[in-house]
Amino acid sequence: RGQLKIAVSAMAARCRLAARFHRVHGTNVRLDASRTRATRVESFANGLCFSQEPLAPGQIFLVEIEEKELGWCGHLRVGLTAHDPQSLEVVPEYSLPDLVNMGDTWVFAITRSHNRVTEDGEEVRPRAQGSPWEPFLLIEQVRIPRDTLVGRSRPGRYSHILDDLYKMNVLPATARRSRIGVLYAPQPDGTADMHIIINGEDMGPSARHLPTTRPLYAVVDVFASTKSVRVIPVEYGFPSLQTLCRLVIQKHIVHRLAIDGLDLPPPLKSFCKHE
Repeated sequence: RGQLKIAVSAMAARCRLAARFHRVHGTNVRLDASRTRATRVESFANGLCFSQEPLAPGQIFLVEIEEKELGWCGHLRVGLTAHDPQSLEVVPEYSLPDLVNMGDTWVFAITRSHNRVTEDGEEVRPRAQGSPWEPFLLIEQVRIPRDTLVGRSRPGRYSHILDDLYKMNVLPATARRSRIGVLYAPQPDGTADMHIIINGEDMGPSARHLPTTRPLYAVVDVFASTKSVRVIPVEYGFPSLQTLCRLVIQKHIVHRLAIDGLDLPPPLKSFCKHE
């Protein structure tokens, strides 16, 4: 138990350090002072960003879509690369195909469909996701607090339209406030599978047989209709009592605005509605 606590603490410290973007990025990207928010200020391309540090096995790099831009086709792209951003003479204009064509890079465009791949002849089986109300997402041996991974809309005039989505704790993958993450899970053969997480749901292995002998950096391409994203730090530990209370409350209400009628302190009401 003591070793587990040390491992969790080490992972949490590493995640806090890595939860920002690398200084090397595409020419159309502007980072805020904390390097946790990336905005594409021109055109629809040259929006490539990387994690500050290479990821540890099972460590998720999570971003939230903050701004969209109308008029472009295509959405956010995420993945992993074995190229150290500092070693790039020029940051490629696109993650797909430019960075991928450099080799040792695995990137997928985020759409409403799942980015699941199969081996030749392998049958696609339903994934065991567990209830959206369960506090942890399990991937291989990795256990991640689910609440941080889930993006939710703000309640408002059209809340009734989104309530079916809210009950399932999800938003469309390409919507504002949607949260997209990437990690790799080591396999018995010494390679790793890349997993893309969309609003707390594991999309399954999006790429297989990644090498684990080289550091792997997260890739985030702020492309086309995605204009701005923000890095979300993920704490690897037990969910707080406040978070557990929110899960119970959300599970038993019919409509988000019904939270206003509950006998709860205002800060907790806002927390439950994700304002």
